[in-house]
Amino acid sequence: MTRNRGITEPAAEAAIDTACRVLRLPAIRDQFADCADRAEREQLTYRGFLAELFMVECDERDRRRAERQLRAAAFPRPKWLKDFDYDANPHIEPAIINTLATCEWVGKGAPLCLIGDSGTVRCSRDSGQATR
Repeated sequence: MTRNRGITEPAAEAAIDTACRVLRLPAIRDQFADCADRAEREQLTYRGFLAELFMVECDERDRRRAERQLRAAAFPRPKWLKDFDYDANPHIEPAIINTLATCEWVGKGAPLCLIGDSGTVRCSRDSGQATR
């Protein structure tokens, strides 16, 4: 099947929008124009431009997946390591909390138990016990 190469810019944008809707690619549909402008400025190859578009879609899908998983977990309230209150418990070393953020302990199979509100817990990765 041969396509007409004399397509106008507005027709091309409409075709891309329609194709993205049919193929369910909302991030590409939303960010195509910006990516195309950036690719033109940076003189990306066709493959580079296509890779950028696919990465936009993949990143957005990852973000939405994480949001869905957080909602499905139904946590009583959000807690983030960046919000950890070190002043509430001076026995907690910031280096330990920052080490937790790397998630290396998960790969090693090391236990971790955190109990209580942020900043009120002593944690032990070696023994698997947490104490107040």
